[in-house]
Amino acid sequence: MTTLAQNPGGISQKMVGGVVGGLVGGAIFGAMMGMMGMLPMVAGLIGSTSALAGFVIHMIISAVIGVSFGVLFGAQSSTFGRGALWGGIYGAIWWVLGPLVIMPLMMGMGIQLGAAFSGPMLMSLSGHLVYGVATGLTFAGFIRR
Repeated sequence: MTTLAQNPGGISQKMVGGVVGGLVGGAIFGAMMGMMGMLPMVAGLIGSTSALAGFVIHMIISAVIGVSFGVLFGAQSSTFGRGALWGGIYGAIWWVLGPLVIMPLMMGMGIQLGAAFSGPMLMSLSGHLVYGVATGLTFAGFIRR
């Protein structure tokens, strides 16, 4: 059976697995962010201070980043161990890209690499690592089913 016949919509299993993994990882990291009081800061991307708005934005970003995980690292993440490893690496990459580069630039603050090892950024690193590992593990489980 051809890939097209298996999936007439053209959406690959890696992309779907990435979305599922990203949403699971995002929910876990989002709960952590809620406990750390970080969701209003995420809501600042749209000019809000609402924790709920921050959580919704965070989940959208988590799904998009999850898709890219599936596309970029799906072939390397077919087992739980490799999914966790590549997910952790991917989470660390997004810790640099997200709160240290993209988010500050969007908020007119400039790149914040100098703040990388401050207390709040280390908490963010732990959350991004949890996100990545959870995304990779969920992805591996999804594509193995």
